[in-house]
Amino acid sequence: MVRVAAVRPSAAIEGGRIVLDVEQFSLRDPQLPDVRIGQAPARVAYASPTRIALIVPAAVEGGRQPIRISGGADAAPYVDIGTPLATGLHQVDNPVFDEEGNLFVTYSGTRGQQVPVSIFRVRPSGTRETFSSGIVNPTSMAFGPDGRLYVSSRFEGTIYRVGRDGGVETFATDLGVACGLAFDRDGMLFVGDRSGTVFRVDREGRAAQFSTLPSSVAAFHLAISPDGELYVTAPTFSTNDAVYRVDHGGRAEVYCGGFGRPQGLAFDRSGTLYVVEALAGVSGLYRLNGGAPELVVSGPGLVGAAFGPGGELVVTSNDTAYRIS
Repeated sequence: MVRVAAVRPSAAIEGGRIVLDVEQFSLRDPQLPDVRIGQAPARVAYASPTRIALIVPAAVEGGRQPIRISGGADAAPYVDIGTPLATGLHQVDNPVFDEEGNLFVTYSGTRGQQVPVSIFRVRPSGTRETFSSGIVNPTSMAFGPDGRLYVSSRFEGTIYRVGRDGGVETFATDLGVACGLAFDRDGMLFVGDRSGTVFRVDREGRAAQFSTLPSSVAAFHLAISPDGELYVTAPTFSTNDAVYRVDHGGRAEVYCGGFGRPQGLAFDRSGTLYVVEALAGVSGLYRLNGGAPELVVSGPGLVGAAFGPGGELVVTSNDTAYRIS
């Protein structure tokens, strides 16, 4: 009787790859085993006497779902399947939470595209609302010390400040291909220009060059650690890109390497850093905790992640935001 010793990773979205460490599994049967996640049949991508790799089917329900193998033990292991929270998006960086647990997501569009809604607000109940319009190619978002939302436009090289009513005003300009945003504890805003510069912008919107990194083919993604250090990804066509750490003086060093198209960065409430790897075949959300990167959410095409005020996790692909239970 087949027994599952471990499920890796413990969470996934549709299309993600899950590996089961199995015991007492025989390959004598010429047919691959029948495996179901919840009620949905899962495609077996690989099978050996010790491992079975599955692809999460699109038909699976979100939430904690059992994994059952034909001929397996009665006690089924579980996997957390991401529940679609908002669809019809065009997300190119992290979503963001406000202090009330509302999630903000974007419709970024193609270069120079004017879209009816730039930013949506998703209530904790799952209700999606129009929040703000008029920003061309909204790219990255961050809440400032004033409680207002700041948004970069990679097309205009501009940072906009958005009021609670969704009204927009210009905060800083001439920032190249403005992408990633992050505030430090002193209220200074860091902006990643994908052509190779990280700017530091003061409270009056005055920008100065802070650090230089290799240029990116997609976008710079930024996050500030609890101790005030800046972390940056600058994805290229390489399969060996790095997450960079930038000290208070602007000196950049490799913090962790070996990623394929690393993108969104996020810290959880304990100060642990997570990074999205977007390269097809190995994409997912990884935890960086001093050792080897640990895959915690598997899924194709992920670009961003965010932790809410209660510790809840949301990951996003280009078009969908998923809640991980």
